[in-house]
Amino acid sequence: MSEWLVLTLAMVAASAVVLTTAVLNNRRIKDDDDPSETPDVIEYMTMMIGVVYAIVLGLAIAGVWEGRSAAQEYVRQEAQALHEVNVRSAVYPAEVRTRIRADVDAYVRHVVDDEWRSMTEHGSLTDEGARLLGKVRTDVTGYRPRNDHEGQAYQPLVDQVAAADDARSARGQSAGATMPGVVWFGLITGALVTVGLIFTLQIRRTFRELLLASLFSVLIAFLLFLIWDFDSPFGRGISATAAPFLDLIPGAAGR
Repeated sequence: MSEWLVLTLAMVAASAVVLTTAVLNNRRIKDDDDPSETPDVIEYMTMMIGVVYAIVLGLAIAGVWEGRSAAQEYVRQEAQALHEVNVRSAVYPAEVRTRIRADVDAYVRHVVDDEWRSMTEHGSLTDEGARLLGKVRTDVTGYRPRNDHEGQAYQPLVDQVAAADDARSARGQSAGATMPGVVWFGLITGALVTVGLIFTLQIRRTFRELLLASLFSVLIAFLLFLIWDFDSPFGRGISATAAPFLDLIPGAAGR
């Protein structure tokens, strides 16, 4: 199911529930009921609960966005390290340089085509990706420099492969959901309580009051959708992309 379809259904459902509840609740109110009789303390508590929940929503959105940004940064660091391996291997003999670059391209193609799907669907890396990166490491560490110029390039190449491996591990750790289930329980419960408090203020069936109640519930549904969408850095609509790999490793784009 499309993420945008999920968003549309969530907002429509939230609005429909609030409007239906408001209409049914209004039928139970007597004609002589006076909304101004609502105690001031209830209005104060409703306001405070709304403020607290808004702060919680803001912190949750900031947290999942930070996780998404960190995941994209890990992708960039890995791609940059592999790009450096390609560039720095230019000092090696043609057959060694060609082998290293071919193995880097094979690894990046696997990441973009297969490992990305594994992270999206299962939240984990693949054994084949680890094998292909290990092959790149073997290519680099297994070569014995023949002169000082090659020797000066050897250690930086080893360091860049290690940096790529480290960024890959971080990418794998950020592939799953970042929000614990207990936090989701709190967010959803808070949304129900916050929306439910609307009815303690005895809203009527006037167009203005129903419109505001509907928009308020739609806003909360939209914010919860944003948290849900950002919660999977590689798996949903607004997610980290593999663009750095394709931009920095052009050979991997040629299928």
